[in-house]
Amino acid sequence: MEHYGFLSLLIPLLIIATAIVTKDVVVSLLVGIWIAGLILNDFDIATSIVSTLDKFVGLFSEGWITKTILFALLVGSIIRLLHVSAAVSRFVSYLNTKHKSIDSPKGSLLLAYFLGVVIFIESSITALVAGSVARPLCDKNGVSREKLAFVCDSTSAPICSLIPFNGWGALLLGLIVASTQSANALTLLITSILFNFYSLMVVVLVLMVIVFDINIGSMKHTKPHPIEPSAYSHDNPSPWPMVVPIVVMIAMVPLSLYYTGKGNILEGSGSTSVFYAVLATLAFIYLYYRLTQTITHKAYFEALYGGIADMIPIALILLLAFLIGGVIKELGTAHYLASLLEGNISPMLLPMMIFIVSAIMAFATGTSWGTFSIMMPIALTLGGNFELYLPLVIGAVISGGVFGDHVSPISDTTIISSMASGCEPIAHVKTQMPYALIVAFLTSLLYGIVGWIMV
Repeated sequence: MEHYGFLSLLIPLLIIATAIVTKDVVVSLLVGIWIAGLILNDFDIATSIVSTLDKFVGLFSEGWITKTILFALLVGSIIRLLHVSAAVSRFVSYLNTKHKSIDSPKGSLLLAYFLGVVIFIESSITALVAGSVARPLCDKNGVSREKLAFVCDSTSAPICSLIPFNGWGALLLGLIVASTQSANALTLLITSILFNFYSLMVVVLVLMVIVFDINIGSMKHTKPHPIEPSAYSHDNPSPWPMVVPIVVMIAMVPLSLYYTGKGNILEGSGSTSVFYAVLATLAFIYLYYRLTQTITHKAYFEALYGGIADMIPIALILLLAFLIGGVIKELGTAHYLASLLEGNISPMLLPMMIFIVSAIMAFATGTSWGTFSIMMPIALTLGGNFELYLPLVIGAVISGGVFGDHVSPISDTTIISSMASGCEPIAHVKTQMPYALIVAFLTSLLYGIVGWIMV
């Protein structure tokens, strides 16, 4: 496929640099989109403006993008309703009286970690639930929202990539089947879990960070969100107004996957399923809160509209991220990176190189799934030619995709994790980066060692 060589890499690098300097994701994405438009249209300013606007409007013709944006907006409504109805303060008061071990700095983060591990159906739902449930406890106990975002982000995509019985597994299984024509594709995928070094290690690292209160880099300088002493206290403590809607939302995801997959969860649509889940949750909250006289009809809709308004900046960031993703695809960034693997590469170094290229690709494009789709066929072909152990190759692709997505400021999981935790995306990326880089460095070493042993 045609690519623009180094220019195709320039755009994502420019976005990252601008984001670091301006600390504004929207500005950095707009700069990247503007320069990319000029490159794609031979630096014709008028044509590039018209073309870019057409592409922006064209995003809404993609069903999965529209559903994802609506999901982000309606999630704001759910969060606002849980606060306006006093469901959050009643939940925190209940934990304070019944489960004091959770109502602590370590306990609040362990709650987020536990939710991130057990909710493995879909990465966005994982980050959303973990952040929304644990955020009030973190605020109350003086835990910074950046640290909560790190826990949410590090137990969303990594956990989903380690458990094949979800949308991630469906995508990966399909890619492996298409690339190998093997009847043992599921066995290859399950065996590759042992070689998904980045995901395995980052999940362990997060637990260590929580238990031993490890703060490195910018995380040392983060501050807790200021709250009023009585903000999360209530004279009628109860977990149910908060827990029951969350359970409904979680349960609706596999049900929707089953429905959209026509009886096969692995064939279901992830974007459609999370959209159905939030719609069902909002309908349930209305009925539940009205029947229990928790909130009035007027207050419900005021919170519904207010929550949507809260999420407009996040929805704009997501739209621009999707737009830059399409532009980067036109520039051929991913294919240019993949072409770097071609040539004289030692078989011993191949697993490590696959991990690194996959990581750069996911970081630059902000999508692990897109990286898997491009890199899996290339990596498996190379692995077959060099007679490498295929689960090792598959694990390297998955690890690279998850790491790059994990630290990319234009990744949807990065944005949703920061949104659910209540911190700025750039602050989240900046504080999370040192931990992720340490794990990525160790992962690279492991792939080098295992490549040397197994080749």
